[in-house]
Amino acid sequence: MPPVSLAATHEGFYSVVEADLSDGPAAVGVLLQDPESDTLYQRFRRDWDEVAPEDDVFPLVPGDLTAKAREMGAGRLLAWLEENASNTIRVTDRQTALVDTFERAVERLYQRHVRSKVSSATHVRLTSLRSAAGPFLDNAEIDTEADWIEVPDGIRISDEFFAASIEGTSMEPLIPNGSVCLFRRFGAGSRQGKHVLVEELGRGANDRYTVKRYTSRKAQLPDSTWSHDAIVLEPLNPEHDNIVLAADEERYRVRAEFVRVLF
Repeated sequence: MPPVSLAATHEGFYSVVEADLSDGPAAVGVLLQDPESDTLYQRFRRDWDEVAPEDDVFPLVPGDLTAKAREMGAGRLLAWLEENASNTIRVTDRQTALVDTFERAVERLYQRHVRSKVSSATHVRLTSLRSAAGPFLDNAEIDTEADWIEVPDGIRISDEFFAASIEGTSMEPLIPNGSVCLFRRFGAGSRQGKHVLVEELGRGANDRYTVKRYTSRKAQLPDSTWSHDAIVLEPLNPEHDNIVLAADEERYRVRAEFVRVLF
């Protein structure tokens, strides 16, 4: 998993939720406490119909915990679970986690500890490229145990979607350094103003990638028509420079559009 930037981190406490499923004991979710606000963040697997088809209780657990956390507070709830959780559903001892945002942190912890059934409705492939949110960087393998990422609930995906790791600070604050992001392969349509994944071709195994905001500059011709003058790949972070490409350069291709940060 990508490293967490230590520039703006908080301390959180998390527990892994475990359950006895039809194929044996397994991690089914993660609970994360923000100790400053005593708020509970949680992420649970969604494949109950496959792993526990005869049990009606498991799908109700996330909602029940949300209600209890509002009544008790996250800290008291975690302590109560540690003391009272049954053999069917139990929690591990709390551990400390460094957190940039709690929404990203609970997703990152879930991806680290929970392995749900891979499905085209819930998972996208984690590509082997290392995309650079900065100058073009060489292709490199991602250090991860799995090549599939489960997207959060509510995101509709298809075969056009994939995930990639982003390293660099040029697209902050939209894309934090070390993020795993969701992309959609680019088809027809305007690229103007969109955040895109661009590939520099012609390097064989060392083709290179960057994520930037795409801007096309146009020049007026003597006959009053317009032509593309240059393509500018713009960073969002003002500390980084634009990458300016000639409009007729064929070694650069827009491969995908940025959709959102996953974690």
